[in-house]
Amino acid sequence: MPTTHSHLPASSVDWTALHNFAALRGQLRVSFTPRCNIACWFCHNEGDVPPPLTRQDRSQQPRPRQLDADGYLTLIGSLMDAGLKRVYFTGGEPLTSPIARPILERLPEPGPDASYTLITNGTRIRTHRAWLAKTHLDKVKVSLHYFSDASLRAIAGTNLAIDTVLDGIETAREIFERVELNTLLQQENAHEVRQILDYALERRLPVQFIELVGTDFNERRATSASSADDIIAHLRTLTSDEHTEVAGVGQGRRVFRIDGIEIDVIHRDLGRHHVGQCGTCPLRSRCVEGFWALRVDHAGSVQPCLLRDDLRLDVNHLLADPAHLAQAVAGHVAAFTEGTL
Repeated sequence: MPTTHSHLPASSVDWTALHNFAALRGQLRVSFTPRCNIACWFCHNEGDVPPPLTRQDRSQQPRPRQLDADGYLTLIGSLMDAGLKRVYFTGGEPLTSPIARPILERLPEPGPDASYTLITNGTRIRTHRAWLAKTHLDKVKVSLHYFSDASLRAIAGTNLAIDTVLDGIETAREIFERVELNTLLQQENAHEVRQILDYALERRLPVQFIELVGTDFNERRATSASSADDIIAHLRTLTSDEHTEVAGVGQGRRVFRIDGIEIDVIHRDLGRHHVGQCGTCPLRSRCVEGFWALRVDHAGSVQPCLLRDDLRLDVNHLLADPAHLAQAVAGHVAAFTEGTL
């Protein structure tokens, strides 16, 4: 069951953990919907029931939505005022949600130290381009895990054509100054990874190659996971500009630069940032992420961990009092980092 907290006097709130998390560039990941128009087999759906499971068994449904657009905006504003500045909008596919537009169109000016990023599969960008162009989004990150109709069908369980995804990327490039790609490394796309890299470099698009994060949802196809060693070896034939980043929150990454374009590789061998509750977590041996994001979902919960839905904090009852909402989240993060949740 989600954890709840009563109102706390402002003087008793320990903001240190939340402020440290923000200073280390921790993300606020805001999921608009668990629904998606495709069904990638590896989807963890930000901790909710992913589309592939619902397709296989209609009795397995995501939790119902409780937040409306105003609730989302209150929650986002409260946590940004509390120090979180890197906001990522996810789903499911966020552009399938009817509340995506009323939220994204009303986002406040982010200011010089904040950013808004939309994470999307790219298939709905052209449909929504007119209003997307008027938002304060700083960046669009498109998932490109495939490079042919065959691999798109094998990975995402859809009859959509790869041209739909590529058209979405081109449309995003017309609208936004910053467009990036991310690719999950897997057996189903191993033969296309270099093509994806070439495509990104030709268009001067940063791309991130990611090793699979194992969850209960993708356990049955865990053998599809592919190592990053091959793409790392290939990148080293293209550039000597390489460094590793292991500071801050989340997983360590290898960063390559080719003609000014940054190529990231999320590589499990570099470790991850574990804190507090992670020390005794029964899932720690299977976790390759660590604490790098606070996740806000459509049901009005905030959670510091992808794999532990028992650590969700229900904030619906605090939406009318944004100050206490931020205090409750700060207290929750402090308890998580201290291992007392």
